[in-house]
Formats: sequence, structure tokens, C-alpha cells
Amino acid sequence: MERGKITTEHLTALKEIVGDEFVFVDADSVKYYGHDETEHLLYLPDVVVKPRTAEEISAIMKLCNEYGIPVTPRGGGTGLSGGALPHLGGVLLATERLNSILEIDERNLQITTEPGVITEVLQNAVKEKGLFYPPDPSSRGSCFIGGNIAENSGGPKAVKYGVVKDYVLNLEVVLPTGEIIWTGANVLKNSTGYNLTQLVVGSEGTLGIVTKIVLRLIPLPKYDLLMLAPFASLEKASEAVSAIFRAGFVPSAMELAEIDALKIVSKMVDSHVVPVNDDIAAHLIIEVDGNNLDVLMSEMEAIATLLQDFEAGEIFFADDAQQKAELWKLRRRVAEAVKSSGYTIEEDTVVPRAELPALIKGVKALGKKHDFHAVCYGHAGDGNLHVRIHKDGIPNSHGNDEMQFILSELFKLVYSLGGTISGEHGIGLIQKGYMNIVFQEANLRLMREIKKAFDPNNILNAGKIFDIA
Repeated sequence: MERGKITTEHLTALKEIVGDEFVFVDADSVKYYGHDETEHLLYLPDVVVKPRTAEEISAIMKLCNEYGIPVTPRGGGTGLSGGALPHLGGVLLATERLNSILEIDERNLQITTEPGVITEVLQNAVKEKGLFYPPDPSSRGSCFIGGNIAENSGGPKAVKYGVVKDYVLNLEVVLPTGEIIWTGANVLKNSTGYNLTQLVVGSEGTLGIVTKIVLRLIPLPKYDLLMLAPFASLEKASEAVSAIFRAGFVPSAMELAEIDALKIVSKMVDSHVVPVNDDIAAHLIIEVDGNNLDVLMSEMEAIATLLQDFEAGEIFFADDAQQKAELWKLRRRVAEAVKSSGYTIEEDTVVPRAELPALIKGVKALGKKHDFHAVCYGHAGDGNLHVRIHKDGIPNSHGNDEMQFILSELFKLVYSLGGTISGEHGIGLIQKGYMNIVFQEANLRLMREIKKAFDPNNILNAGKIFDIA
């Protein structure tokens, strides 16, 4: 069999591993799995394979490793950095059939799951038992927990509860060479050798394919309260963020949305819960949670009082679960709505929280300098600002020299403020050209050497994060 290219013999071998009905070469399948939510990009794989077990994945990887065939793992296809795009062709390995929750261990507050379980399904399953898995990306209703592991996802509640890495105890992983390993142990403390678990988390499917996941859980808070605060100034809204934490409050979520983004999403979902008057520049969505309702109400009142120092307008308190759900629906669909309105890639900048006003001011200055329009929104509580850019005549940032120059200017600004170029979306295919802005060559050399140790023939998600010479 020929190296590097899919042949009839390879297809026969793949069908023997997973069954004829789970190997696809038809035009509709390869097109569907050739894109994700990263701009309007399409790369067709040669074949789509849908295994069910770690053992099947092991056999696939051994075959591809032997013949140098590129393999691109894919979860729910909701990625925003091109991490699941099969830009080298080869095998697209879809994990959707590994979709079982294996055990909820209530005694030890742990859950063992396969990677193809939808994040919200997992959250609801543990919620029924009074437990809580906090990481909640905006795409939680469709993204897979395995993809969250690959990207070290966060979401609104990261500001209080942390991101995916803070909940992963142990992983079963199929290596590019086909070996199946567990990376750690199902314990809360582990100082036994290098931390392979945390190395795999956030590695964007470049080091191995996760087939089982052990997560820690926490008790579910009994109450949550939500407020919406309007501001006439985007910078004042961002200044208020740091002030809330300096005053001693730790909200369970604190989201910022520029009014232009809210106008777009409110129109798309036909919602009027958020006022979109012309004298409003931005809103903060602030949530607190806990087990003592009186304490939470006192905190909300104190935060509302503090916000007046930053010229906040009339504050709206969500009265019931329906109003809360509608507010969160608007926030979670902002990215989708803005993308549909012609804005390009959702940049995932992150800076120290107190530098958020400087970042927003810098983004707007770059827009004037380079004649583009940007909308800003995101997880203000942890300094993670999403920026979408619209420039006439440029449908995609990837591969466009002018847009790449603009983005390099943006990332240099972020770095100058003590930040970095991705908080939760990853680097993937389309951000790798900017890695030298935030890393020295020594950093990149170490990363390449780690990749080579895991994947000596460079077949697994090759060309993501960085190129290998």
C-alpha cells in the first residue's frame, strides 16, 4: 500500500476495523466533515471514519502511522480555530459514536465519560444528582466534551470556577502510534512523574485521541441571581469589571457585550429583553451563585451600587428562570449572529483583567487606522475578549495578507498588555502564524519536540498549532 495517500487497500482495511457502514467516501459526507465553525473554510478529507471503541481507534492509528496517512480527529465541529479541519486530506476520524456517560460516582464526586457526549447533556446528567460541572462554552448544546478537553474550553463560569483543565483527573488516550494509555489517576492530588494529563488537555488533538475522560464534580449551588447593567461607554463598562473584583466580589459569571453585537443577535432571535437604545454602548451581564439567597441578594445590591461609579444606567434584574434563560440565550448566540452578518473570525484575546479597557480602546483605534469595524464581547470577568472584524471585500481572514497584518497588530497589542492570543479557542490552523509574537523560539522548539515524542511520523492533526520542519 502506498504511503501518505488513501488507496483501495487502505479503505478495505478501515472497513475491516470499524465495519463498512462506518467508512464514508461519498461527496456529502466528506463535505460535511470538511468544515467547522471557523469562517467559511472547507478542506475535504479522503475518507471519514467513525469508530466506536479505543481499540478500533488504536487499529486505525497503527494503520495510518505505518503508511504515513494524515489523521484529523473531530468532535462536534464547533471549533473556531480550524483545529478539526482536515487540511491535509487523509482520514477524518469522527468521535461521535463514543457518546456514552460510563459512570457518575456520587461518593467521590467524579464522572467518567466518553468524548462524544455533548457538554450540556453531561451537565444535565450530573445536575439531576445535585452535582455541577461548571465549564460551559457558548456551544455547550452541540460541542463534545472531548473537544472541550482538546481546547481547554472555558465559558462564562470560568471566572469563578475555572476552565476544563481544573476538572480533568485522568484520560484514556490513543497515541498516534496506536498504544492506549491512561495519563494519570482518578485522584485529586498527583505528583507522580510528569503531568501527562494536563499536557494532553489543550493540545488540540495533536498528541493523542482522548477516548475516556474522568472529571471531578462539585455540589450544585442552590441559587443564582442575574443582572443586566447598561453603560453609555464601552470603556466605562470594562473599567467596572476590575472594580467589582477589587471590591471583594467574585461573580459566577461576568459577560460584556457591545451594543452592536446585541442589536444583531436580538434581531436574529427576535428578543426584546435587552434594551438596545442608541445611548447605550455596552451591557454587562453579572451573575452570582451560592447557597444563601440573602447573601446573594446583598451582593447584587452592593454590586449595583458600585456600578453607579462607572455611570451605569438603569439596571435590570432577571425575575425568574425564563428571563435568565433568555438573557443567556442572547449571550450564547452572539458569535453565531455576528458571523452571519459578515464578520470574520472570532478572535480570542485575553489580557489581565485590569487591562481590559486598554485592550478595547486599542481595538477601536486599530479599526480607525485600518478601516475596519469590530464588535467586542466575551468573558470580561477573566479578561477574555472576543473580537470579530468586518472589512469590506474580505470574507475570511485566513489567507488574506491584509487581514493577517491587521491581526498581527492586534496580537502585538494584546502581548504588550501582558496577554496572549487565545484564551479558550486554541491556535489550530489559522492562528499558528502568530505564535512567534508571544513565544520565543526556545518555547516553540520545546513544543515541537514534545509533538515529535508523541507523534514521531507527524500524522495526527499535523500542521496545527505550528508547522514541523
